[in-house]
Formats: sequence, structure tokens, C-alpha cells
Amino acid sequence: MAKRDYYEVLGVSKDASSDEIKKAFRQQAKKYHPDMNPDDKEADARFKEVNEAYEVLSDKQKRAQYDQFGHAAFDQTAGGYGGGYSGGFSGFGGFDDIINSFFGGGGFSGTRRSGPEQGADLRYDLNLTFEEAAFGGKKSFTIQRSENCEACHGTGAKDGTKQRTCPSCNGTGQVKTVQNSIFGQVQQVTTCSTCRGEGSIIDEPCDACKGRGRVNRMRSVTVNIPAGIDDSQSISLSGQGEPGRKGGSNGDLYVMVHVKPHKLFRRKGYDINYDKTISYATATLGGTIVVPTLEGDMDYQVAPGTQPGEVVRIAGKGIQRLRQSSKGDMFVRLVVDVPKKLTDEQRELLIQFDESLGNKGDSQKSKKSAPQKDKKEKGFFEKVKDKIEETLDGN
Repeated sequence: MAKRDYYEVLGVSKDASSDEIKKAFRQQAKKYHPDMNPDDKEADARFKEVNEAYEVLSDKQKRAQYDQFGHAAFDQTAGGYGGGYSGGFSGFGGFDDIINSFFGGGGFSGTRRSGPEQGADLRYDLNLTFEEAAFGGKKSFTIQRSENCEACHGTGAKDGTKQRTCPSCNGTGQVKTVQNSIFGQVQQVTTCSTCRGEGSIIDEPCDACKGRGRVNRMRSVTVNIPAGIDDSQSISLSGQGEPGRKGGSNGDLYVMVHVKPHKLFRRKGYDINYDKTISYATATLGGTIVVPTLEGDMDYQVAPGTQPGEVVRIAGKGIQRLRQSSKGDMFVRLVVDVPKKLTDEQRELLIQFDESLGNKGDSQKSKKSAPQKDKKEKGFFEKVKDKIEETLDGN
């Protein structure tokens, strides 16, 4: 199947800015993230497609290649530019500089992305009881995250000092070298080893963060749990992730919800399933039983002649729907408790009851089977009784 246009995948125009592309990517990634769409193969494929599109369009060099050559620029089997290079453009480290050497520049930019960088997203796994997920509420927890150092305000330089521009790369973070090849002079861009691509040098590092500009801190976070949230769903807390660099925005915090099983209830969507055991007499004659719900016990009237395994619906006693006022239903499966042991009197009454319903054949079998058991049990005592009588007569 042919690949979709990367701009179409992210839903942006071809002249979209870097910020617009980043914003579109975040929206699409959240929409199709596997954690938000468990066991959804189509969403998983879309998520990979979105990541692939962003990987290309967020990089100035790759985006320029894509704008000129389309998907062929990154197709390892397309033969490369003009069919002469089978590795594709992305595998040729100095391809942009080769174009510059042939055409006098104006090909692809070799500059480093030195603008604002968004902070990393974080994840926290939160365990909830069945009732907490059903009713919602506030939950607090503690996370560890990297934050800007307060002593140096994130610069990494000791208080009273400043960073200075790297003399090796003049603040670009990259160094260009010129090499002779069969194509002529070829420029190659590499990360500056002096500043490690930062573009600046710290002569006196901050004592608090050792020049990193960041420190790890424990922070308390409170999240509002929406009523009706289910297992494996997540809550996004905007800006609660790690801080960005060079003025970039903070990342987000994703709270992954894990709901513990209930000892009585089973959840299916917004409905609740529950098994209730009732007596044989209640199933036959009907009667009032007590049914537990999330809101407390309630009385329920069992209809006469209820069959074993029959399921009854109690409207509005399920889980509240997310961000809605309505609730699901409760489905109660009535399990009839058939007695395993009966007295002779109980057995006889059941036989008479069965015969009254016209089931004489079954009753006769019951009569025959019942005395056989009694005869076997009474035979022993009869033998003892006879033995005693014999002894008395002999005296």
C-alpha cells in the first residue's frame, strides 16, 4: 500500500511552521497512542505513521529532502538520487553538502536546530480501587522529575558568571570540514566536540547542579479522577512533565490508571455483572432478596418461577459514564441453590409436590431410589434389633 503524504498524516499544510508541525504531532500522537487505544491494531498503525511523519518533517534537512523527492528520498530500495545510490539519501552522511558543492549552495541546510526544545513527557502508574474508579475524586502522589536549577536558573553557570560562545563553532554547535573526493570538494558537518553541540561553554559550573542546569526533585501532584474511568485509561496533565530547554514549553505528565478487581462485581464497559444465590423456594415461589450495589444494599423482588441462571437487569445501578450524568446498568444472574442433602420428610414432600405436577414417572423413580437407600441404612439397625430380641427370647 502506498504511503500517505506526511503533511496529510499530521493534518498540516506544506508551508506549516515548525511549531505548527510539533503541535499537530502532539495532538495526533495522543489520539492514537497505544495506551489510549489498547488492542487497537489500526490505532497502533496510525501511531507509527504519525511518528514516522514527524521524524521527517521536524528535521529541517529531512523535510527539505522530502519536499524535493517525496518518499523516494528515504526509500532504501529506490536507488537514491538518479538511481546511482542504493542506500537512499538518509544513509549518505554528506549528501546535502555534495549538492552544495555541485550547485554552489542553496541545497539543504546543515545548521543545527538551536531553537526552543520542549521538555520530556513523564508517566506515572496509579492504582485505584473499583469504587475510586467508579465514583472519581482527587488522588495525590509523588513523582521525581528533572527541573531547572534555581541557583543558576537553568544556565549551568555559577552565579555571577555567564556562558560564553564556543570559539570552535561560533555558537552553531556544528563544525564544517572540507574534504577532497572524486566529486570535488565535499563539506561534512559534524557535532562540535568542544561544546558537544551546545554552542556555548561554561567556564565555572554551578555548584548546585554541577553545570547541568537541572536537578532532580520530588514533587507532589494531585489529579482529578473522572467518575467512570476504566482500567488502562490515562489522564493527561499538561505542563506537568519536565521543563523545556532554551525557552521551550514543559512536557506533559500521563497518569496511567490501573483498577483493582472487586470481590463481588465485574465491570463490562459501564455495566456491572453480579451473581446472586437464591434458595430453591424463592426461585419457585418468588420473594424479596437483598442485592448489593455500589451505592449500598437494595431490595429486589424475584418473580415466581425464576429459572436457574436467569439474568435480571437493574437500570441505572452501573458505572457513571465518563463526563456524563447517566449511568450503566447492573445485571444480576440468579443462581438457584439446589439442596444436596434432604431429610426423609423433605424428600417425601418433594415427591408429593412432583406428583402433584403430574410427574408420576419421576416420582416413582424417586420412591424406588429413596427406600433403597433407607433399607440399606435401616437394615443394619434391624439386624442389631433382631439380634437383641433373639437374645432376650433365649433367656
